[in-house]
Order: sequence, then structure tokens, then C-alpha cells
Amino acid sequence: MNPLTAALRERRPQHSLRIVDAHAHAGPYSLFFIPDAGPAAMVRVMDRCGVSHAVLSSHLAIQLDAAAGNAATAAVVDHAPGRFTGYLTVNPWQDPVGEIGKWGDDPRFGGVKLHPDLHVYPLTGPRYAPVWEFAQRTGCPVLTHTYDGSPYNDLPMVEEMAVRYPGAVILAGHAGATPLGFDAAIEVAQRRPGVVLEVCGSYNTGADLARMVREVGPRQVVFGSDFPFIDLRMSLGRVLFSDLSDDARAAVLGGTMTDLLQWRDNARRARSSQVTAP
Repeated sequence: MNPLTAALRERRPQHSLRIVDAHAHAGPYSLFFIPDAGPAAMVRVMDRCGVSHAVLSSHLAIQLDAAAGNAATAAVVDHAPGRFTGYLTVNPWQDPVGEIGKWGDDPRFGGVKLHPDLHVYPLTGPRYAPVWEFAQRTGCPVLTHTYDGSPYNDLPMVEEMAVRYPGAVILAGHAGATPLGFDAAIEVAQRRPGVVLEVCGSYNTGADLARMVREVGPRQVVFGSDFPFIDLRMSLGRVLFSDLSDDARAAVLGGTMTDLLQWRDNARRARSSQVTAP
């Protein structure tokens, strides 16, 4: 039996694979009650599910106050630095340049988070330009909310930014979110190798995930849960029981995202090779 599913059936955490959750949150959310959204409770859930690491943004940052929310994200990482990495949330209406300047070099942050739907501003708008320039320059991955048919973050907008900034790594959060969105997300990722499909959401299934991996490859698909917004167990189960090879499942569950988070090390190696080259 597969050690991942064997552990689940035996009701114990798995330890055979490093699982990285590419899309998590922390803190209370204004629209519904989360019983305990603090870092200690999140670590307990991760331990129970066998998840090694989560990349997160605070709900405060994406909803109301990017500056205070980014500080809250940093505090969560400080609580358990081996278990969490932060997303620097950029609200286009709340000093994008200042937030990138303050947190962009902070090792507690491994990516940038955009939520155009919540911020009522299109992904392609000029207020996001500092984010794309930073991503293009550094290799820092950008996780953006996507939703099929949205006037703010539909998949054609993701493709437009991938064309404008071909060096940027764009994680398409929720992979379009709906069955029609999955179709569009797959097509964009096939054309644009810098677009990575992140699979959390309420509508996708293990079959959808397996199709994404078949059609774009496991290096362009990453596991995310949206927890504690969405139950981590459900999100993880879709991947554990999907029709994937062991190697593809390992890449989706953690290998690909682990590599994407190494952008600072990659940049240092590139600078070092330039200095030492004859």
C-alpha cells in the first residue's frame, strides 16, 4: 500500500514525504467564524495531517490592512519558522512600493500574494507593476487569486502578465476555481511555462488535479489547501487519492513548491557565478 494512504487509513500522520502547502492563511476572517486560526493550532492540524510546511498570508492582510497584516504574517512565521513561510500581501491601494521595500528582502517572506477580487483592482493594472518588476528581477513567486469570468483576475489576465513578464513565476491560485476555469488554466499553463497551477478550492476533484498534471506536468502544479479557510484534510485527500504516479504526487505535494521557494539561493548562486567567471 502507498505509505501516504496507508498512514491515513491507520489514522496516523505520514512521515514518508515532505508536504508543502502552497496556499494557507492565518488569523480571523470577517465573514465567518474560524474557531482557532492562530499558529499553534495550525501547527497541530499540520502535524495531524503530516504537512511539513505552509506558505501563508494573514486574512487581515488580504482583507483590510496590508501593512498590519504583513506584520501579522511575519509574527506567525516567527512563532514556528521551520513550519511557515509568509506571503507578502500587496494591496494596490495601500502603498505597494512601500510594502515591497519593507518586506521584500525579509527571509520570513517567500512569495507575494495578490487578491484582485477582494481589492477590486485588475491583475493587469499599473498599480501592480512594482510586484511584477520585483518578481521579474528576483524570481520571487507571485500567488494570485484567480476565478473564471472575474473582471479582476480571470485567466486571460494571468496570461497577459506572463507575456509581459516572462521571467516571473505566477501561481494561479485555485487554478481558475471552476470547471470552466480549470480548462482555461490548463491552456494558459501549456502556453506559458512560468504559470503554475495551485489547486485549492471548493469545486475541484482528484480527477481535475490528475488531468492538470497529465496536461501540464507535475512541475507546473502545486498543492494548496486554503486552510484554515478550507479544511486541510479535504484538500490533502484529493491529492493523496488522485490518479498520479508516486513521482508526480511527490512533486505536486511538495517538491515543486520547495524548489520555487529557493529563489533567493538561486539568485545568490547566479551572482556568485558571475563574479567568479573568467
